[in-house]
Amino acid sequence: MKGKIIKGIAGFYYVHVPQEDKIYECKAKGVFRNQNIKPLVGDNVEIDTDDQPEGSGVITDILPRKNEIKRPAVANVDQALVMFAAAQPDPNLNLLDRFLIMMKRQNIDAIVCFNKKDIASQDEIRLLMDTYRISGYKVIGISVLMQDGSTEICDLLKGKTTVLAGPSGVGKSSLINLIKPDAKIKTGEVSEKIKRGRHTTRHSELICIDKDTYIMDTPGFSSLYIDEIDKDELKDYFIEFKEYEDMCRFIGCMHLNEPGCAVKEALNEGKISSIRYENYKDLYEELSEIKRY
Repeated sequence: MKGKIIKGIAGFYYVHVPQEDKIYECKAKGVFRNQNIKPLVGDNVEIDTDDQPEGSGVITDILPRKNEIKRPAVANVDQALVMFAAAQPDPNLNLLDRFLIMMKRQNIDAIVCFNKKDIASQDEIRLLMDTYRISGYKVIGISVLMQDGSTEICDLLKGKTTVLAGPSGVGKSSLINLIKPDAKIKTGEVSEKIKRGRHTTRHSELICIDKDTYIMDTPGFSSLYIDEIDKDELKDYFIEFKEYEDMCRFIGCMHLNEPGCAVKEALNEGKISSIRYENYKDLYEELSEIKRY
């Protein structure tokens, strides 16, 4: 029968079979180890339960992966819900853009979610949401505390495998507990001293929201390195540039100091976010300082 690996611990893989809405504890056939293939959370697999104890099985085949994320290790992701707090802690938009670059690099669609809209001002929320809307992203503002936005989130998740990404303390685990109360994900309070969250997520695990709907809470990152990207590629990960770059005077324009740059013109006309563009310049400078051998 077919199922999806939702968790892997100490050589055991827990496979959810949607047809039965049941989880089987499985070992993988030795052939995978011999071929240096490691089953991943998110893998769609074939399992055999014949001659196995009740609730147990053996993974006999790993179906082809449509994608694979290295950190956290998960396969067959349909989308990422990149979640930041609108306040407490204040959103680090440079870090948010790093998350979006990482997802774009792996061809995974990203939705930007700002939590805690109940404690941010209307102007703050509007600026955050407008910044990413004009950049081409779907954006949602929610308040997990006030249970505001959970219906829209559930609609976005339906029928998909979603990675929930973002820094600690922004409400990721609380969101999962809101939409799936029996998940009982451990949450961490935000430190009053530094207004940052304590890391609570320990391992990769898909939580089944519905028979074909899964979400993964990921460890909270306070930093994210993009040093695998060449500085000349960076512009390709800012999706709002694409509409204008064919109109630049020079092929291969970096949209920095070149004359006749259509991206800079769009920036001056307010069609491209100045916040995003400043982050692009900062990241370009960071990548320029990396020596490549």
